[in-house]
Amino acid sequence: MRKLILLFFFVSSALWLHAKDFTRYVSPLVGTQSTFELSTGNTYPAIARPWGMNFWTPQTGKMGDGWQYVYTANKIRGFKQTHQPSPWINDYGQFSIMPVVGKPEFDEEKRASWFSHKGEVALPHYYKVYLAEHDVVTEFTPTDRAVLFRFTFPETEEAYVVVDAMDNGSFVKIIPAEKKIIGYTTKNSGGVPSNFKNYFVLQFDKPFTYTAAVKDGKIDPRTTEAGANHAGGIIGFHTLRGEQVNVRVASSFISHEQAELNLKELGGRTLEEVAKAGRDEWNRVLGRIEVQDTDLDRLRTFYSCFYRSVL
Repeated sequence: MRKLILLFFFVSSALWLHAKDFTRYVSPLVGTQSTFELSTGNTYPAIARPWGMNFWTPQTGKMGDGWQYVYTANKIRGFKQTHQPSPWINDYGQFSIMPVVGKPEFDEEKRASWFSHKGEVALPHYYKVYLAEHDVVTEFTPTDRAVLFRFTFPETEEAYVVVDAMDNGSFVKIIPAEKKIIGYTTKNSGGVPSNFKNYFVLQFDKPFTYTAAVKDGKIDPRTTEAGANHAGGIIGFHTLRGEQVNVRVASSFISHEQAELNLKELGGRTLEEVAKAGRDEWNRVLGRIEVQDTDLDRLRTFYSCFYRSVL
């Protein structure tokens, strides 16, 4: 009887911990109200899996700015794959994507959109924001090496997605027949080998009605390929109001072929399915330590720090 009671206790505890959502105590925005002159954390919202290869973050800072997301900012320039450990060390292997409406814009100032924290949801495994100037809702949820984006557009014949491979030497190729963009970035802040590249692939679920390569700021709709100091690409669609465009993205430090393999982490899952798997993985890790406290702020502090410690 005693063994049965103990077994029931352990099974019940395991089921309870599995069901408890520790991610609701985590705020990836904690520590983002920092400046060069005064640090209150020097963090950014790292949307990722525990110990993931790639993080994704909304980018409010200019290209190359170590403070890539600051809470007091009111514009988003793009959504960036990042590996940045701190503002002082800065980033490496970064590139970004950004939905825009109206006309194709590559310049980070012109493509930027106002946003409000009231229209922003930031969780360890999922991010959502409303881009007011483009009337676009952006959502994304990552795996270890890939990420699934969902853009909800207004009704327009001028809906675009910008891919910015950053400066320092980059390459972008648009493949309309496959609804795909491939490329690489060499952007880094030192400490990398001479042949360093971060290869990436973006797979869309909607045919392109517009394509243009970007070479050092010049948008050229006559070509679909660009290699330059600062390369990029822009693709466009006609969208109905509320139409959702999904983009599967992955990268590799080895090759484009490996990036394609890493894309398989997403499989054919929906954004909700990938987000649930991410939440479950975070709860498995965060649930290793259960803190009992009636003070919600202390719980948020603990689990937000715990989340940072396993990135």
